[in-house]
Amino acid sequence: MAKISFKPGNMLYPLPAVMVSVADKEGNANIITIAWAGTVCTNPPMVSISVRPSRYSHHMIMETGEFVINLTTKELSYAADYCGVKSGREVDKWKEMGLTPMQSEKVKAPGIAECPVNIECKVIKVEQLGSHDMFLAEVAAVHVDDRFMDEKGGFHLADAEPIVYSHGEYYDLGSKLGKFGYSVQKKS
Repeated sequence: MAKISFKPGNMLYPLPAVMVSVADKEGNANIITIAWAGTVCTNPPMVSISVRPSRYSHHMIMETGEFVINLTTKELSYAADYCGVKSGREVDKWKEMGLTPMQSEKVKAPGIAECPVNIECKVIKVEQLGSHDMFLAEVAAVHVDDRFMDEKGGFHLADAEPIVYSHGEYYDLGSKLGKFGYSVQKKS
């Protein structure tokens, strides 16, 4: 198999396609779809998102230091795409996509009720990196849809049919291949 030298760039795919909800100090809310989001630390729980300064939501995050990461699903893929290509300067994405703002517990930005997971975040650091600013945030609260809980208190995100973004396209996750540690698990 031959390898071809490719221009330097971000080829770390797939990524979670998340809708990030924000609000300014006056309570005006917006949604931006972001694929550049990730886990940073377990204890304390921390995440990061990267946003271009020209995006409408950027000033809201800078102003309040808060946002909510809302996980997307197969059912929400159209809304996720719409919220990524339309600007909140020109359109009310909540209204246009029929999404419901959900009051958050620890931040003023609303969550998206239709999403299976809402992660409330408080910014602790902003890194200006070039085309994007990275917002490093502590997780203040997490809300999960009880439809995906089992009787033992386990959460089954796969049942919500989450989606990922890969090089300009959205995909569902497909079938389970194994679980953490299955490569070294003793055979019964």
